[in-house]
Amino acid sequence: MLKFSKKLLYAIEAVVDIAYNSGGEPVQIREVTSRQGVPQRYLEQVMQRLVKAGILRGIRGPRGGYVLARERSKITVGDIARVVMDMDAKNDVTLPDNVATGPIGQAVVRPLWSEFQSQILVMMDQVSVEDLTTRAFRAGVASEVYNRITYSI
Repeated sequence: MLKFSKKLLYAIEAVVDIAYNSGGEPVQIREVTSRQGVPQRYLEQVMQRLVKAGILRGIRGPRGGYVLARERSKITVGDIARVVMDMDAKNDVTLPDNVATGPIGQAVVRPLWSEFQSQILVMMDQVSVEDLTTRAFRAGVASEVYNRITYSI
């Protein structure tokens, strides 16, 4: 079930931060947490899942960190949401389908909720990380990319 949780928002922020600030170089998790104000221990588990899902790629070593595993135009908010949904599904305490919530709940409310969930994911699939980095640029959000560029001949 899709929840608009802190975990989902942090995951989206982290992926967009990496896309927006990497300049092709790995971004360390402490940089993301510093810029976004996200607790590092909270984000580490999400980042590992994003790596397993093929959204991020982890690079080891002293200059390691995370980079996008695919082009930013090929990663959608829906992709990120599904990773978090999968994480949350293991801890989900929603009622099973066979639990009676009343005839209106079973025949009307649950199917309606499923429709909402599907439509939200369709909308999320229409927004790419590229779209969000463009929005960040237009909003005047500072990017570390310019600090990473070295001019030498």
